[in-house]
Amino acid sequence: MTDILLIAMFAFLGAATAGLLGALALRLLRHRPLAVSLTVVASVAVTAMLAGTLTVAWAMFLSPHDLTVVTTVVAMAAVVSLATAVLLGRWVAARSRDLTLAARSFGDGGTFAAPAEQATAELAALTRELAATSAKLENSRERERALETSRRELVAWISHDLRTPLTGLRAMSEALEDGLAVDSGRYLRQIRKEVERMNDMVGDLFELSRIHAGSLTLAPTRVSAHDLVGDALAGAHPLAREHGVRLVGDRIDAVPVEVDSKEMSRVMGNLLINAIRRTPADGTVAVAARRSPDGVVLSVTDGCGGIPDEDLARVFDTGWRGNHARTPPAGAGLGLAIVRGIVEAHSGRTDVRNVTGGCCFEVTLPAAAGGTPVVARAGG
Repeated sequence: MTDILLIAMFAFLGAATAGLLGALALRLLRHRPLAVSLTVVASVAVTAMLAGTLTVAWAMFLSPHDLTVVTTVVAMAAVVSLATAVLLGRWVAARSRDLTLAARSFGDGGTFAAPAEQATAELAALTRELAATSAKLENSRERERALETSRRELVAWISHDLRTPLTGLRAMSEALEDGLAVDSGRYLRQIRKEVERMNDMVGDLFELSRIHAGSLTLAPTRVSAHDLVGDALAGAHPLAREHGVRLVGDRIDAVPVEVDSKEMSRVMGNLLINAIRRTPADGTVAVAARRSPDGVVLSVTDGCGGIPDEDLARVFDTGWRGNHARTPPAGAGLGLAIVRGIVEAHSGRTDVRNVTGGCCFEVTLPAAAGGTPVVARAGG
């Protein structure tokens, strides 16, 4: 037992000395390529074994022949180990370079293409993460391009829509100033109408800027969807009569929602105005409110004839109006963008789909806590 302890002590001292030297070498070479570190690790393993073996051999006073045999065996093991470490290091370094080149093209604005050669589990995991990040960035670039396109369209349409009434206002004011207006009252009424139109456009721009800036402050209260939709229908009836459109709201459940009544009234108003303006005379705009597994769904269905499939994803974009004519419909194309912003501020979502003869806009809001029905106002 004593001999074994002595042998273990001598072997440990020799191996520990080699390990300390290896740790120092790794620290000094920590910024060098991985192949160098792998070579150092293999050298430490072989040197530790060699140091321990030689220390024990000298302590046991082996013959020169036996000592030479032991040293030769250990030396051959060292050569094989070092060669294996170098080959492994070169292979890992090559895979790392391939991954670096792929990541460089990814960083230059392209998409990430994973190297064809298989790599270690760690490099493979890193490759998958880079591929996922590349997909997310590509989606972000697509959204940014779509947003930039929407902004350019908005600027062009706003400029056109403002220039037209301004030109008319200047002409009418000059006619009034020169005394050439035969019916000054009609001119003044038209000026007021154009000013109100421009005021609405500026108000929409201000509302949208608040939403985009994140400064929209909500004051949620518990209200009935029946009352919310009823108020919106009452406000939209004059416009519907003017366009010869029939409003229908016979599928409205008295389900509770916790929303900012003023902002949600604007949402329903924008949806109804959009539906009425795009529905032909003698058409129908239907409003409904129902409970669903996702919350409370408010829907407005019009008779616009449907939206092209390629435009469905852009309906709620800023400035989208779905009409490429030189003089688009009234409005700056901000109403639906404001709808989406307000609904998302309420932790809800907006959707649109084509139905027979038109399209259906849906607003899904979280149900009020408790979910018990509330009593609708009389006449609502």
